Amino acid sequence: MIQQYPSQLLEKAVAEFSKLPGVGRKTALRLVLHMLRQPVAEVDAFAESISHVRHDIKHCRICHNISDAELCPICADSHRDAAILCVVENIQDVMAIENTQQYNGLYHVLGGVISPMDGIGPSDLEIDSLVQRVEEDDISEVILALSSTMEGDTTNFYLSRRLSHTNVKLSVIARGISVGDELEYTDEVTLGRSILNRTPLEKEVK
Repeated sequence: MIQQYPSQLLEKAVAEFSKLPGVGRKTALRLVLHMLRQPVAEVDAFAESISHVRHDIKHCRICHNISDAELCPICADSHRDAAILCVVENIQDVMAIENTQQYNGLYHVLGGVISPMDGIGPSDLEIDSLVQRVEEDDISEVILALSSTMEGDTTNFYLSRRLSHTNVKLSVIARGISVGDELEYTDEVTLGRSILNRTPLEKEVK
């Protein structure tokens, strides 16, 4: 393999940075050269923070959100409405909804959506734990806040079948969000209104 840069260490660093999503080799080189211009202490602090993220961050044992402890701050907050559960695809969606300041219930992070094309089935997601929470906890409403995609709709339908025996109220976020859009890229006002104006799931199915 032909070495592109005057330093093997630089070459290795660029290769590692370019593994990040959306980062090509040119951007990776720019980032590495920027790091070289920083004080050693700042670079060490940067490297240490990345290591701590991978080694020390946990997933909440209840909702599967990221947390520094076994229980995330949202699940541990006694002021949240524990009777309402908002089901989302990923951690970014929790952050997006929290930024709207329009929702005060709890969450359940699935870790993805059902997508046969990508080899993702129900058993790959946190669906069994969701059903268990609804069965065992005093949940009155489950809001399905998944993206308006074919995979999101498929997951909504599957979840409605899995939860049908519980008689819990099922609702979906209002379609103020365009079909195909992901929650994390939706503006806060639109997302907040979609949560507040949620509709019963059966109306969406019909």
